[in-house]
Amino acid sequence: MLKVSSVTSSEIAGKSIAVLLPCFNESVTIAQVIDDFREALPTARIFVYDNNSTDMTAEIAEDRDAIVRHELRQGKGNVVRRMFSDIDADVYVLVDGDDTYQADIAPHLVQVLISDDLDMINAARVTALPGAYRPGHRFGNFLLSTIVQIIFGRNFEDMLSGYKVLSRRFVKSFPAMSSGFEIETEIAVHALELRIPCAEIKTDYSDRPPGSASKLRTFRDGFRILLLILRLVRDERPFPFFGSIGVFLCLAALVAGIPLIGTYIQTGLVPRVPTAILSVGLVMLGVLFIFTGLILDLTTRTRREMKRLIYLSTSKNVSNV
Repeated sequence: MLKVSSVTSSEIAGKSIAVLLPCFNESVTIAQVIDDFREALPTARIFVYDNNSTDMTAEIAEDRDAIVRHELRQGKGNVVRRMFSDIDADVYVLVDGDDTYQADIAPHLVQVLISDDLDMINAARVTALPGAYRPGHRFGNFLLSTIVQIIFGRNFEDMLSGYKVLSRRFVKSFPAMSSGFEIETEIAVHALELRIPCAEIKTDYSDRPPGSASKLRTFRDGFRILLLILRLVRDERPFPFFGSIGVFLCLAALVAGIPLIGTYIQTGLVPRVPTAILSVGLVMLGVLFIFTGLILDLTTRTRREMKRLIYLSTSKNVSNV
């Protein structure tokens, strides 16, 4: 259980807070989301980044006095990268514009971030509504989150939640290379790799209102997230990644070569020359993979140290910039 120390409302009011709403065809819900977060965080600036919507999302957001901007590159990752680049604030509340996340818990999340001196809070979804969190999405989230927990750490149970509260130091040091829904995975792995102070707090999750449809495609986006995890394992854990391939190749060479070795000991002959050549080639390739993993591991450590230094050198407050 996360212990929350006291932070006064004036301390929260003294912080520059930005609510970030990446949107694509959310005309049914965007007005309610803006109203709810304006009521929850009266001093916050609310930004709506429209991602080539074909409905009235941008116009409705403007009517609600949100700050509306546009990102032409399609995909949530592209929108988040643009938001993080453009906006300066002390605290960032990143949330989907589909009216499924609980706005009235935002002050508490901001309070925990400030009082516990954290850089990231992940709002884990909790719901009993079967339509809000479809079984395919639930299973996919569980599977992908479990894979990340095994490889990178066990800080997050709901890695794919679209509701996060972030510090300026996190936002301005995060590279944001993903283009689509993989961005949540990239944020989680970035926090785990740099051992950034973070927490996860359970929040209520609601069904989409009538007329609103999810943009997430279970198999397509799940496959893209899985590919991202594999790329991150390759980039952030190169020795286990390449080393395991090298060991597998060496074992395959051993399985193919043992009968040849036995025959050679008995007769002094190598009856299956192609198999012998294959075994030698597999051994050489396996050793090459192992040494590649070792070299890349040293490079990754250096790159991780540089990312850590950039993170530490980034100011947590706009007033200090």
